[in-house]
Amino acid sequence: MPLHLVKLCVGADGIEDLERWRDTCAPGDRLMPHTTRMTPKRAKELLDGGSLYWVIKRVIQARQEIVELEEFVDEGGVKRCTIWLNNEIIPTAPAPKRPFQGWRYLKPEHAPADLTVQSGGEDLPAELRNKLIEIGAW
Repeated sequence: MPLHLVKLCVGADGIEDLERWRDTCAPGDRLMPHTTRMTPKRAKELLDGGSLYWVIKRVIQARQEIVELEEFVDEGGVKRCTIWLNNEIIPTAPAPKRPFQGWRYLKPEHAPADLTVQSGGEDLPAELRNKLIEIGAW
C-alpha cells in the first residue's frame, strides 16, 4: 500500500492559487518540483503510488502524485530534497487539518477521497467550493 505526505500550501487561499503556482514553476507538461529541507525516510512507500496532499486554509483540499524524490545539497551546503510531483492537481473531499511545520506522513486509510463529477464536487465553482469549506458546510 502506498504512503502519502501531507503539507501546508502556505499563502494559498484555494486550489486556484496552487494551480497558478504550478503554472509558474512548471509550465506545460513537465513535472512540478517542490523542495523541502528533510528527505522522507520512507521513500519506497511514497513512490509506490503515494501523493502529496495539500492543506489550504487548514483543510486538505487537493493532492498530486509523487513521482520522484531527489536529494541534493544547496549552495549553502544544506541538504535538501526535491519532491517531483505530477502536474495534475486532483481536488479531494475537504478534511480539516491543524497547523504543523514541514510535512507529515499520511496513511492511505486517513487520506480523503478524490472529488469527481460523480461525487458532486469537481464541477462546483471554485468560489462556492471555498466558501462552503470556510463555513464548514462541506
